[in-house]
Amino acid sequence: MSPTETVGATNDEAKKDGVKREISVEIPAEEVARETETIIQKYQKVARLPGFRTGHVPASIIRQRFKEDLKSDVVEALVPRYFRKEAEKLGMIPVSQPRVTDLHIHEGEPLRFKASFEIMPDIVVEGYKELRADHPEISVKDEEVEEALNSVREQHATFTSIEGRSLADGDFAQASMDGKPKEDDGTAKPVHMDEVLIEISGKNTVPEFTQNLRGANAGDEREFEVVYPEDTSDKRLAGKTFVYTVKIQALKQKSLPELNDEFAKELGEFSSLDQVRKQIRENMQAERKHDAEHAAKDKLVAELVKRNDFEVPESLVDRQIDLRLERGLRALAAQGMKMEDLKKMDLPRLRAGQRDQAVQDVKSSLLLERIAELEKIETGEEELNHEIEALAQQSKQTPEAIRARLTQDGGLDRIRNRIRSEKTLDFLYHQSA
Repeated sequence: MSPTETVGATNDEAKKDGVKREISVEIPAEEVARETETIIQKYQKVARLPGFRTGHVPASIIRQRFKEDLKSDVVEALVPRYFRKEAEKLGMIPVSQPRVTDLHIHEGEPLRFKASFEIMPDIVVEGYKELRADHPEISVKDEEVEEALNSVREQHATFTSIEGRSLADGDFAQASMDGKPKEDDGTAKPVHMDEVLIEISGKNTVPEFTQNLRGANAGDEREFEVVYPEDTSDKRLAGKTFVYTVKIQALKQKSLPELNDEFAKELGEFSSLDQVRKQIRENMQAERKHDAEHAAKDKLVAELVKRNDFEVPESLVDRQIDLRLERGLRALAAQGMKMEDLKKMDLPRLRAGQRDQAVQDVKSSLLLERIAELEKIETGEEELNHEIEALAQQSKQTPEAIRARLTQDGGLDRIRNRIRSEKTLDFLYHQSA
């Protein structure tokens, strides 16, 4: 009887529990013996034992001296291979690494084990063609365009020195400042800023800064307290009192450019201010359309998940939690959080907090994948190439180098699947009108 005829002969009825499966696998004794001999030969080539030249240690000595190591190597070589064979034979696609139990390995006997693992759920998508999404009309008011234009104007402001008088409302103090919590409870960090511009009576200026700097001259130093209310947006400052020392370096006056066609030409390829207004309007409309579509698609996916409840493999949920945490920690590191602070974070609590959203992510991903199959939505090579070229430009590498790396680490399939999911979501959004 051949090995493939013997393997898994006990699996007429694999143990089932939702997406969990357990199968029994038996590897013929002759196959175990053959693999053992192969491994012994490898040991013989490298084994260094007293009284024997390298490469000339008898097989019997190898069997005796490395008995447990040989068993481990045989298991490592044969168990994954025959597990895959048996799973394929039963039509199962594992999505997790198997947990091996009841391992039986004795010389001259078949190698037997049980493998517990998870498979993809059998998903029957219902109601996706009846989904309806919001398609709001996007509009931009004239006053909103003017407000945005004034923001652009502010960005091109120039600052000139003030001579012969002290700071007055509307002026700017160019200063350095240090701030320390009056009572240090360990939750607030000192503030230090160089070359900062502080507007006297500015709408975003803390009142105590205006009150204490008004009337100051270059070279002056002012010390004062700021009591932050409990509802301050920065939680590190909320409810605390800070003592600030501000050194005035120079007095500045802001000048804004005139809103005319000359200003428009300075902004780029514009010949008139009306062209700038038109571009601003189009940009705002595009941004609002994108935001509205994004919100509508989020609702669509939430409704899709709500209509199609099914069990998801824990291994996929764990993988998604890992991805979410990795993105979050990378973002914190990019914001300047130190490695020692990241290590102090309570990862089990963070993982638990990500679980519900991770389950939703996995469900929506599997549902979109199933709809893509039903609607025959695929990722074209042109779309994939466009994504690779964009990545190449960002990283300043060649598209060939990017493709080679992505092919090696599985990233190409991830990009292909993401594009396919986005196209499927676009399909759902546009058919829901």
